[in-house]
Amino acid sequence: MITMTTNILRSILDKEKLSGTNFLDWHRNLRIILKHDRKLYVLEKPVPEEEPPSSTPKTERDAYKKHVNDANETACLMLATMNSELQKQH
Repeated sequence: MITMTTNILRSILDKEKLSGTNFLDWHRNLRIILKHDRKLYVLEKPVPEEEPPSSTPKTERDAYKKHVNDANETACLMLATMNSELQKQH
C-alpha cells in the first residue's frame, strides 16, 4: 500500500514537471511527497560536510549514511521532475 501511494504521489510531479513558471506548485507537491516518504528533512538540514570518524557511535554513522542516501534520492527525484532545460542547468 505504501509503495502504491508513493507512486501515485510521485506521478503528480511527473505530470507537472518544473518549468520555472510553476515553481510554487511544484515545490509544494515535492514537499508533500518528501513528507510522506519521511525525507522532508533533507530540504531543511544540510548533509554534514564530513563523514563521522569510525570512532563515532554506529547510530550516528548510520544516521549520516541515511541522510546522504536520502539527499541523493531527493536530488534525483527533483532532477527527474524538471523539464529538460532546467535539468541541463542543474
